[in-house]
Amino acid sequence: MGARIPDITAPNAPGTDRVAAIRPDDGVRDRPVELQRYLGQMRIGVLTSGGDCPGLNAVIRSVVHRAVVDHGDEVIGFHDGWKGLLDCDYRKLDLDAVGGILALGGTILGSSRVQPAHLRDGVERARGHVAELGLDAVIPIGGEGTLKAARLLSDAGLPIVGVPKTIDNDIASTDVTFGFDTAVGVATEALDRLKTTAESHQRVLIVEVMGRHTGWIALHSGMAAGAHAIVVPERPFDVDELTEVVRQRFEAGKKFAIVVAAEGAKPQAGSMEFDTGGTDVYGHERFAGIARQLSVELERRLDKEARPVILGHVQRGGTPTAYDRVLATRFGWHAVEAAHRGAFGMMTALRGTDITLVPLAEAVERLKTVPTERYTEAECVL
Repeated sequence: MGARIPDITAPNAPGTDRVAAIRPDDGVRDRPVELQRYLGQMRIGVLTSGGDCPGLNAVIRSVVHRAVVDHGDEVIGFHDGWKGLLDCDYRKLDLDAVGGILALGGTILGSSRVQPAHLRDGVERARGHVAELGLDAVIPIGGEGTLKAARLLSDAGLPIVGVPKTIDNDIASTDVTFGFDTAVGVATEALDRLKTTAESHQRVLIVEVMGRHTGWIALHSGMAAGAHAIVVPERPFDVDELTEVVRQRFEAGKKFAIVVAAEGAKPQAGSMEFDTGGTDVYGHERFAGIARQLSVELERRLDKEARPVILGHVQRGGTPTAYDRVLATRFGWHAVEAAHRGAFGMMTALRGTDITLVPLAEAVERLKTVPTERYTEAECVL
């Protein structure tokens, strides 16, 4: 028999189509579970968790189109990531719900972070909501933390198919994550613009980009924009060496210098005063501002005006590039196919030009960091 529908009558929030509890009139349970499964149809839940990035809506749209149009499935979207699953806060997703969102940044479902302990304590609650809603699959879209949570729930027996996203491009099991291309484009355009103002004022600009513990955005945007130095977390930098690079540039008659710094970059131990930012409530390292600290150090050493520029969340927002829209769409399509094949405990991944599936356990084993040879390639054009 199908999952029982509890008679919960708490009203929806005024002016919204959110469903705060499982209701018999929410449009999700119109067709009996037994009939859907007999017809090979599924009920699929989708959510977006962690930091937002361009392309999330493209995945949601793709999941709905593939599931509803091609398979006759029903799809619901949980609001605000794992929190929505734990609170049973969801909405029905049909073609009207995803119309016009392909080029839209952010996520129509909202996102949030959930403390690991809270999620571990909520496994049984999540399992109960999946059963009550008659869900045959849950597709979480997220980065490292989301995929670790996905593995936790998958190991607990929930039917999970993960989709990787992050502007940081640090998921080791996929060649590229959507959102990265857009973030690199935003950072590159900013660097191109900053060159003119740096030259006008004969300044050194230290431009801090995102990436957390990896330097992919710094490496790619720095190469694309013709930066004069790049510092990344994978390679603690020598402050004396960096100072000399900038000094030689000015001595050669150049009027400015651009240094791209990944937010997680650090100097070699003891080479300069450096503050660390501790950790947040989710156990993530807080970065204390490498651009700010490095600008003070370079100005002191060079006797040149040095200014920090922190690009911040502008790299996450706005319209995704064509590349990210296509990759996100392909990930969504293949996630639905994986669900119909019963390939749970897996994650979609790009390998070469093909979309394949990899175990969630493999996806969260390690971060994909910038290898030495990639940094060496960049050094020759700095």
